Amino acid sequence: MELSQDTKNILGLQLPTDPRWVNLAGISLEEILTDHAYCEQKAATSCISLIQKNPDKEMLVTELAPVVTEEWGHFRLVLQELKKRGLQLGKQRKDEYVNKLLDFQRKGGNYEDRFLDQLLTMALIEARSCERFKRLSEGLNDDYMRNFYRRFMESEAGHYTLFIELAETYIDKEKVRSRWKEWLTYEAGIMQNLEIRGDRIH
Repeated sequence: MELSQDTKNILGLQLPTDPRWVNLAGISLEEILTDHAYCEQKAATSCISLIQKNPDKEMLVTELAPVVTEEWGHFRLVLQELKKRGLQLGKQRKDEYVNKLLDFQRKGGNYEDRFLDQLLTMALIEARSCERFKRLSEGLNDDYMRNFYRRFMESEAGHYTLFIELAETYIDKEKVRSRWKEWLTYEAGIMQNLEIRGDRIH
């Protein structure tokens, strides 16, 4: 899969990652792998949670079940990479990016609105992860690690589109697209103000 360099067209993201992030990540490999491992773990558990809360939505259950397996497989791959390098899985750290996204989710109102925001949050996390993995696959000095992250980039792109498709399956498409634009604008604001740290995927 070849992703265009125009991140905005491919993923909808309004603000690209600062190029300095890749350089910092390259010198913080143990930290970035640890954070990556926990990101994959949380992606798997988030999908499980959606399935548990929506057992009546057949397409969602059917489509997310293999994503759980895939994300957990990614978690194991990152653990394997840490072990191969003689590195330890460190402690899980606060994910400021995701916490700020959760702040934007609608907490009240009807279930459909809350459900939509949950799906769009996951779509946005996958989109930003894809963009970050793309940066690593192109910017790291280590050939092996560039290929390592290219595999993850391709997977996250598919997940991003799946969450959008699920939203449009259960909710009016115009409503989904309108709210998605609001999310993209909000996320750009987060990225603009977030500290550039090489020990975090987000």
